[in-house]
Amino acid sequence: MKSKFTTALLAFFLGGLGIHRFYLGQNSRGILYLLFCWTFIPSLIALFDFFVFIFMSEDNFNYKYNLKTGF
Repeated sequence: MKSKFTTALLAFFLGGLGIHRFYLGQNSRGILYLLFCWTFIPSLIALFDFFVFIFMSEDNFNYKYNLKTGF
């Protein structure tokens, strides 16, 4: 089961490389982050993702990323 806190930390510290997307099982998005990491655009998107994960409710996170467990 994936953790919202771990995902947010990965997005903040390693998000420019897409590590948080690999953690969530979104490998195609992670590869896109890696391909364009030299432009720093993925870093900006990852910062936005960080805030999205921080303010997302635990139930919503579980519904979206943990195969709808918790309901």
